[in-house]
This record gives sequence, structure tokens and C-alpha cells, in this order.
Amino acid sequence: MDKLTSMRVFVKATDLGSFAAAADALQMSPQMVAKHIASLETQLGIVLLNRTTRRQSLTDVGRGYYDRCKIVLAEVEAADSLAFDMHTQPRGTLKVSAPVTFGTFCLPQFVTRFLSAYPDMSIDLSLSDRFIDPLEKGIEVMIRIGELEDSSLIARPLAPYRLIACASPDYLAKRGTPANVQELAKHDCLIYASWTAATQCRWRFTRNGKSEEVIIDGRFRCNDWKALLHAARAGLGITLGPESVLSSEIKAGRLIPVLQEYQGPARPMHVLYPSLRNPTIKLRSFVDELIAEFGIAQ
Repeated sequence: MDKLTSMRVFVKATDLGSFAAAADALQMSPQMVAKHIASLETQLGIVLLNRTTRRQSLTDVGRGYYDRCKIVLAEVEAADSLAFDMHTQPRGTLKVSAPVTFGTFCLPQFVTRFLSAYPDMSIDLSLSDRFIDPLEKGIEVMIRIGELEDSSLIARPLAPYRLIACASPDYLAKRGTPANVQELAKHDCLIYASWTAATQCRWRFTRNGKSEEVIIDGRFRCNDWKALLHAARAGLGITLGPESVLSSEIKAGRLIPVLQEYQGPARPMHVLYPSLRNPTIKLRSFVDELIAEFGIAQ
């Protein structure tokens, strides 16, 4: 017999004073109550209850065992309650991986709101543009930009990561504003090195369904887009960067969009997580909130 069940039966029979009362409370027969207590006594090699036809009473050893059983059962109930709470209320630490630029500029405000809404949650955010093995690194949720490789991970789409071209007012005053994509070849462009390992860098735009590509060049190339943003503000050249970040720079007047009649590149973006039969509530809550914030508009 299951020992925890037998302990519960023993405590209930002691509390209620009879096997019959315990049987009614536990919805089992008095004979089954007797079997559970006999099983405990056999395992322990002691008598827990003195029983007569009219009454029952704890032995000295039975009294000590009863007290300990109540402590054990209370701890089991507390553990069950904690597991239930963790399944129904987001809590604990969630390990998240995201691309550097998106994680630096777009995620902080979202994470702040998420943690305010779920005070028992913590976020461990790791920024990297490399695709990593989530199981190897203990990552529970990944945000990735670009085409997905075949994977056993569940992938849910977010809004595309759209890029636009901008430059500072000072730069455009000195060098002029490009009238079309090919004129970018005459300008200093700020090159995000992570997008290309080749010596030549190409930017592609679309207008009226037709794609146009240009080889661009510039005096500043970097694998951290934050540095390119600072360079663009300082008038060093034209940057191609995420619309979600540059929109605030444009609104503030620090940068001016160019080639607005064209659509810049758009890269697919997804949130990925391991395929689990029952994902934790903390993972589901984060993914649902992320999709609500950055998902594709319906």
C-alpha cells in the first residue's frame, strides 16, 4: 500500500476516533481503513493503536508517530500547493536569448512592464546574434531574426524586422539626399558587419514590387549597431537600421529618413522555445505577452 495514503488514513482515524468515521470521511470501507493501519504497523514492527470493540487509543509510540505524520503530511500539502501555484501563477527565473540590437533597444521596456505585471518572475537575458543550442545553454526562450533552420523548436512568428535608411540633417546638408537606390553608391554608408562577411556589402530595396540592389561602401564598419547609430547621429554617413529603433530618432529630429518611396529590407523574426508537452506557465506568459507586443498586427 502507498505509505503516504496509509499515513493519511492513520491520522484521520486518530482525529475522528474510529475506523468507521474515518471510512466515511475518506469514502472507503472500514475494512480498508483497518488494512492501511495494519500495513503501517507491519512495516514499522510496532503497534500504533490499541483497539477494542468500543474504543481505540494511541500507544506511546503511536502518539509520537502521529505527531510526525501530521508534519510530513503538512509538508506534502505545502509542496503540492507550491507546485500548483507555480503551474497557475508565473514565478521563477526565465532564461531568454535575443539578438543584440533588438535586445538592447526594443526589449528593455517590454521586460520592465512584464516584470512589473509578474512580481514573482525574474528574467535572465542573454544577447547574441549567433544561433545557440537552447538545451546546451539552458535557454528557455529565444528571439531570432532571419530565416530559420530546420529545428525541433516551436517557432511562432513576430512582426518582420523592417529596416529603413536614415542620415543626420548635417550629413544630408553636406552630401545631399539620394534620389534613388543607385545613388547610395556615391555616399558614405555605415555598414553593419554582422550582416555580411564579404568585402562588398549590398543593400536591397523594393519599389512597386520590383527589387533594386546596390553595392555600398563607407569608412565605418562595425558589428555593433549601437556604434553605427551614434555614427549616424554624428553625421558620419547613412545607416540602414531597424525601423522600430529609428522611428524615435526621426521623431526627435536627430535623423531624417531617405528613400521613403522604397521599402527597405524586412527580415522574418520569431520567438522559439523547446517543444514541451506542458510548457510552464512562466514560459507561456512570456511568449504570449511578447507576441502581443511584437507580433504581427491582425
